[in-house]
Order: sequence, then C-alpha cells, then structure tokens
Amino acid sequence: MMLRSLRQVGEKIKSGPLFLSVRNKAAYEGDGKTTVRILNQDQDLGLMIDAYASYGFRLNNGITVLGPLAIFPRTILSWQIRTSSEINEASLRFFKLLEPKIDLLIIGLETKERKVINSVFKASREAKLNVEILPTEHACSTFNFLNAEGRSIAGALLPPLHIDMNENDMLQSKMHYQNVFEKGLQ
Repeated sequence: MMLRSLRQVGEKIKSGPLFLSVRNKAAYEGDGKTTVRILNQDQDLGLMIDAYASYGFRLNNGITVLGPLAIFPRTILSWQIRTSSEINEASLRFFKLLEPKIDLLIIGLETKERKVINSVFKASREAKLNVEILPTEHACSTFNFLNAEGRSIAGALLPPLHIDMNENDMLQSKMHYQNVFEKGLQ
C-alpha cells in the first residue's frame, strides 16, 4: 500500500508542469545560452600570449618578443637565460622582489627532462616562490587563463626547442600571411 502511494506521488511529480519544463529545456535556450569569449582579443585583460615559436613569443598587442621572457599582466621583460638548466635561485630572485607580491609564478620550460624540472623546482623553493612548472605550450595557456581571471601572477617562459606542426597550424599560417600581403602597404 505504501509503495503504491509513493509511486502515485512520483507520477504526479513527473507529470507536473515544473518537471516537464525543466526536463525538456534545451541547454542552448533562453538565458542559459553558452557564450564564447576570446580572451586574447580583450585588451582590458592585459597582456596575453597569442603564439610561441622556437625563437620567441607573439603577444596579443602585436609585439614579438625574441627569446625567453618574463611576462606580467601589463609588462614584459626579456629574461636573460638561455636554457632551463640556467634557472637557479638567483635567476628567480627578481620575481620575489616584486610589489605587489605575485601569488604564482608560471615557469614554462623548453624541455620535459625530469632532472631539469627537479632542478628548477628546487631553485624555486630556495627563492621561496609558489610555482607551476609546465612545458612552454601549456604554460602560455595557463598564464593567459589566470591573467584573464585577474590573478596576481607572472610567467617565466623559454621558447620551445621544436614545435610539432599539424595541417591546421599550416593552414592558419598561410591564411594569416595571405591576408597580410593582400592589405598592401599604406
């Protein structure tokens, strides 16, 4: 008897207007529409990394930085190291001196060698910094995302030694340069 009455209540709930409207509502209707915002094109969010290459980085403001860089939400500096094996407590000390203090330093390495990563991690501990150590390609997107959220961060990035290209990358590059040449000189 009790089981039957619970079923009847359940059927009434399932057939009620509230349940039907929630159940049948599509994910892309009304106020709940999904929107996409391209962070790199929003200059109010500060500096972001649009692209990286084996020679350096291209930023969302059109500047190309050759070699390793130290990047902050509104500033870029050349970072005077050649490889990740040169990263030590002294090369990271600068990031500790900043005011206001940064919450996180994102270090982008050109190598995935465990020995080098451990060495960089040890140097960051000696410098008393909170760090996230990633391959450069992941460090760029992590920096962009955290910067867009308004976090107090900095990036210390080395260009990758080599880049794996796919067909989409080559097509986008071809289209970019084709558009540049079609604009002509002004």
